[in-house]
Formats: sequence, C-alpha cells, structure tokens
Amino acid sequence: MDIKIRQYAEEDVKETIAIWNEVVKEGIAFPQKETLTESTGDLFFKEQTFTGIAYDEEKKEIVGMYILHPNNIGRCGHICNASYAVRKDMRGLHIGEMLVKHCMKMGKKFGFRILKSNAGALKLYEKLGFVRLGTIPKGFEMNDGHYEDIIPHYHEL
Repeated sequence: MDIKIRQYAEEDVKETIAIWNEVVKEGIAFPQKETLTESTGDLFFKEQTFTGIAYDEEKKEIVGMYILHPNNIGRCGHICNASYAVRKDMRGLHIGEMLVKHCMKMGKKFGFRILKSNAGALKLYEKLGFVRLGTIPKGFEMNDGHYEDIIPHYHEL
C-alpha cells in the first residue's frame, strides 16, 4: 500500500462519491441524508476550499477523501471545518490520520487559523492534539432515529 494525498479531479468523481455515500448511508457521521450523484458530487467537491483524495499508488484506486471549507464568514472566517471518509474496507489502516494531517497543512496553506471538527474519530483527534470543546447532548440524529452526542474539537493551525 502506497497512499498519497492529492487534490480532487473530475475523473475521481465515481470513486469519491461512492466513499462519501457509504458514510452518508451509514448515518453515523455526516449530517447529510441525501446521497450524491455524479453531477451533484462533482459540483460539491469542486465547491470546497479543498477536496483531498487518498490514492493508493500501487492499486490505482481511491481509498479515502476529505473536504475542507470555511466554518463561517467575516470575523469567524479564520475557522475551517472538515469531513473525512475512508472506504469501509480500508478503515483501521491509518488513512484517516493521513487525511487529517494533510487537511491541517492545507488549512494553514489556505489561511485558516483553526480547524474545527465534529466527526467520531475522538482518539485520533486527541492523539493529534485537538482540544475537546464540550458536548452537545443528542445533537446528531443517527440512521435509526435515535440521537447521539456531538463532541466538537478544534486545533490551532
């Protein structure tokens, strides 16, 4: 396995939406309920400040991705947010960690000062020095209709 992270390109759309939609359908991480099509996915990934693709150079396939974008505008425009997804069969191989580290570099490159994230990789965020902000009780509706806490984190870039 030789994983490199690069910028999203239009020819990545099929593999990238498959990974994104896998997470959306699981209903445990992303806020979206609707899956992406090739046309909505390509537009969505291009609209982000940066969409990163984890690509296995040996197998010539996409194994993960992330999106990076402003969390807000104006006086809060220095805060960015990100979402990460790793193909289900590739989870547990530290690809998520590679994506987060790359995202932190890209966030800084684009002039953001703080990266805010809500995803469920709590141990990884703590390992990488993210600070836990608190808990939003029952802030996320799971696929089966029950609610889980949101535990937002941030990291100074």
